[in-house]
Amino acid sequence: MSEVNKNSLEKILPQLKCHFTWNLPKEEHVWHDLEDRVCNQTELLNSEFKATMYNLLAYIKHLNGQNEAALEYLQQAEEFIQQEHTDQAEIRSLVTWGNYAWVYYHLGRLSEAQIYVDKVKQVCEKFSNPYSIECPELDCEEGWTLLKCGGKQIEKAKVYFEKALEEKPDNPEFSSGLAIAMYFLNGKPAQQSSVDILKEAIELSPDNQYIKVLLALTLQKMNEEAEGEELVVEALEKAPRQTDVLRSAAKFYRVKGDLDKAIELFLTALESTPNNGYLYHQIACCYRAKVKQLLDAGESEASRNREIIEELRKYAKDYVNKAIEKGLNPLYAYSDSTELLEIGECHQTAFSKELPSTEAQQLHQRSCNSQEYHEKSEDTAAQQSLENLSINTKSTEKEKMKYQLQNGAANQLPQSAPNSWYLRGLIHKMNGDLLQAAACYEKELGYLLRNSPSGIGSIFQPASELEEGTEEMDQGADGSTLRELPDPGADRDRKERKGTESQGAWNSG
Repeated sequence: MSEVNKNSLEKILPQLKCHFTWNLPKEEHVWHDLEDRVCNQTELLNSEFKATMYNLLAYIKHLNGQNEAALEYLQQAEEFIQQEHTDQAEIRSLVTWGNYAWVYYHLGRLSEAQIYVDKVKQVCEKFSNPYSIECPELDCEEGWTLLKCGGKQIEKAKVYFEKALEEKPDNPEFSSGLAIAMYFLNGKPAQQSSVDILKEAIELSPDNQYIKVLLALTLQKMNEEAEGEELVVEALEKAPRQTDVLRSAAKFYRVKGDLDKAIELFLTALESTPNNGYLYHQIACCYRAKVKQLLDAGESEASRNREIIEELRKYAKDYVNKAIEKGLNPLYAYSDSTELLEIGECHQTAFSKELPSTEAQQLHQRSCNSQEYHEKSEDTAAQQSLENLSINTKSTEKEKMKYQLQNGAANQLPQSAPNSWYLRGLIHKMNGDLLQAAACYEKELGYLLRNSPSGIGSIFQPASELEEGTEEMDQGADGSTLRELPDPGADRDRKERKGTESQGAWNSG
């Protein structure tokens, strides 16, 4: 292909509506553990939705430097579109063809990229623009992709689903997308509007078991737990292996206090996504809650069950360690007061463990102050209080880590936000200031214990300090579009090197 045609191609590619030009997050941790969850869903979703998931998987493979694998997923997406959307095959294929063009471009196979650009042009020329059109199906696919990214992208996804529904108000796919987005955007207490939207989505998609469990969780927040549990039982009977159903049902039973049932469901979900650190952490939280139940029963009862309590604590600790091994942020995993009391061991586990650099890169940061945010990132992957923390024993890496901790603790966290004083303590400890580190850990304990009936929190930190800075950290990060067009040959070499050097750095949670 001539240089003139190459330049023309590079001007056209950013105009295509596809994953490469949508405003998706570029940070790796956004995509952490997403691949396996999406793979699991493609096995269980109705076939008409599979093309959307295969397009997303193709994009994830590209980000992982596996462009040949991306092409395979795009082929599967194209096949499902032909099978399930025969009346809209051309329109539904526009995103897939756009992705094809970009992947071939990055492979340096420009003539093949041009073939797919031409396919897009043949369809779009029937409308106003030669390379992109406005239609609800494209809005819906972009909405699903943003929804999967989680965080601030959920609000954007909601807008796209609403836009699609304006054109086709009774479309089951559009309605389901809006219902899921609204569930994650609605806070506590739950809003009746969210219930209505979820019920409407179920009427249009009665076989969507995930939406049923989301409705159950919403009803539970509105003190209608019995009605919610009926929906959970029905969803589990009809989709006993669907990961998103299992995870959300486990959350329902955890909130209800049926911790054994919650653990059972989380373990079942792990069978399909064994690398998901979030699930291990949730199991640990359930064991911690079981300990609390026994302790709350009174001193005599706790004394009789001392061995059971110690065994449960051991289970909790083991699952926390597994969560960290699978990539969960150690600062989030050790965020409760019990673990902070074992601060030395925590520090040793989180910051002195020798790991290959590719594994260390998987310990991506997640929001430390909101477990609910991690629930949202079920269709997301959760992300971000202090970004790109690298864990390594090399001195240069430790200095980098200290720099990142200092910037995160000083500039991003309110002083009494969860883990803020803990992070400052780590900084002082790494600098050898043990007395200052101890003072920070005391303030962290005071924050955690401030609501204790005994008033023990005031021993560590005055009440006036405990009440300061209670606002939550910002959740999610704005994405940026992938529109730069590097030399395809250089890009191919770079991707190949990345694929060799960082094999396994992308977890299949």
